[in-house]
Parts: sequence; structure tokens; C-alpha cells
Amino acid sequence: MDSSNSTEIAHDYPPFFKIYKDGRIERIAGTEIVPPSLDSKTGVESKDVVISPETGVSARLYIPKTTKESQKKLPLLVYFHGGGFCIETAFSPQYHNYLNSFVAEANVVAVSVEYRRAPEHPVPIAYDDSWAALKWVASHTDGKGPDEWLKNHADFESVFFAGDSAGANIAHHMGLRVGLEGLAGVKLDGIVLVHPYFWGKEPIGGEDTDAEKRGKVEALWRFSCPATSGIDDPYINPGTDPKLGSLGCKRVLICIAEKDMLKDRGWYYSELLGKSGYRGVVEVMEAQGEDHVFHLMNSTCENSVALLKRIVSFINQGQA
Repeated sequence: MDSSNSTEIAHDYPPFFKIYKDGRIERIAGTEIVPPSLDSKTGVESKDVVISPETGVSARLYIPKTTKESQKKLPLLVYFHGGGFCIETAFSPQYHNYLNSFVAEANVVAVSVEYRRAPEHPVPIAYDDSWAALKWVASHTDGKGPDEWLKNHADFESVFFAGDSAGANIAHHMGLRVGLEGLAGVKLDGIVLVHPYFWGKEPIGGEDTDAEKRGKVEALWRFSCPATSGIDDPYINPGTDPKLGSLGCKRVLICIAEKDMLKDRGWYYSELLGKSGYRGVVEVMEAQGEDHVFHLMNSTCENSVALLKRIVSFINQGQA
């Protein structure tokens, strides 16, 4: 084999990864991980669980310190991390820190899903893994299932899905699947889509019309999902999905950022739901002056705190 293949780049997708001619993949960002812990700042405790030894699908579970003081069942948040389906993990420092803060603020139990990533495991594997994780979660209803935290502390009558970027895309598709297939023992109250990764061939709203920039978005999508029908595939463009109105929850919160190139897709999604026959309530929150996943980059800034409080309020609405 030509040794030069180990250094020659076949595909370059900054800031995500490089693929060399010998097939090696070098992830540029989102590679750092941290262990589960008892967080000294929030009192939130976390642990890792293997969901499927065959596929390697796993999750990081979080419980607030209030579980040591009360036997009251708490809302359950299932979180899907972002990263373009290609980078980051449920164990990345920014997600670990975010879930610690969120669980403490909202007083919920959380399951952060570790799905397999493209390009080694192309989309729709991330969807399949996420659904497998949800079925594992659902196996704990009626006091069953292998995990004591979920059995003892999670209220399966008050479940929410959330995610950012590609994770928001996954949360959407999991909400659709619940609506179409059901998830025994689980009542999905709502989904939270933060800066959702949706796209389409035709520019909408104030989207960039530059062919080169749009081409890069499409190229990354095609690389993540080689079997795709294109950038108007329902996986990436909910506007082409005739089943959109089947979303299996009664409330949706869409969070967008003013400077995010995906902003108009978030607004468009809210409009699509209104036209689809979906009978639930749709809310949109826009953070002024902010860009994509700003809340993960600077979790203590004013807009990040406001975003966290809005999502917490959405989840705790109607809680006694």
C-alpha cells in the first residue's frame, strides 16, 4: 500500500473531521470526554449504562440531589447531543456540564443518549440507535427494567425529548416515531428543538443563497447519509414529510438564534407544523445576537441563562 495514502486527505469537512485516502478518520472537534461524577456545584449525580452490548449504544444518566430527600417521581428528559451526526458524544465536557446544570435547575431525571456517529455509521443509524435507547427507557415502566434510578425516580407520564442541532433533528424524528408507532408505557409531553439541523434545496426566508456555502451543507449531509435521496430528504427537510402532523406530543418548543444560518429552518418548522394538521401547541424562542449552539460555548452569559430558564419552564409547566 502506498504510504502516502496515510497522509493524503480524501475529504475535508471543517470543523468536523478529515478522511484520509487510507480510510482513516480524524475528528477535529468534539473528541474530549469526561467521566460521570457527583457534581460538586449542583449536587447532580451521573453514571453510564450500556444499552446494547451488540451495537455499543449507551447513555449517561443524571439524577438531581432532591432524589435523596424525596420519593416523588420526577419528569424524565431524554437528550440527544448535536455535532452534525459526526462529532461530539454524550460524554463531551460541554454536554456533561450542560446536563448537570439543566437537571439541577429543572429537577428532572435525564438520559443523555450515546448513538453511533457518521461516517463510520451513516444516518439513519443514529435514529435507530436513539429509538433503541427509547425502548430501553420504556422498559422501566411499571417498576420493571434493569436500572434502579429510572425505576425509582422517573415519571413516565411526564417525558420530554430534547436536543441541539443534529440532536434536535433526532428529537424531532423520535417524536414522530412515537406518534406513528407508540412507545408503550411512556407519555411524551413535549419536545425541545434547540437550533435544529434542518435544511432544503431551495433557500427560505433570509437564508444564504450562495451556491458554494449551500453546497457545503449538502455535501456534509450526503456524507453523513450516503443513501439519502438528497437535501430534500424528509430526514433533513421536514417540509417534504407527509407524516409531519403525526408528531406524538402535545407541545413543541423551538429555540433559534439570530445569527445562526439554520435560524430560518426553525421558523419554517413551526409554520409547517401549523399547516400539517398537528394539534399541539408550538412555541418559538429567538436569542438575539447569538449564533449556533451559543449556550454550549458560553453557558453563563445572559442569553444562555434565559434559554435554560425558558426550557425549564416549558418542561415544568403543569407540574405540581
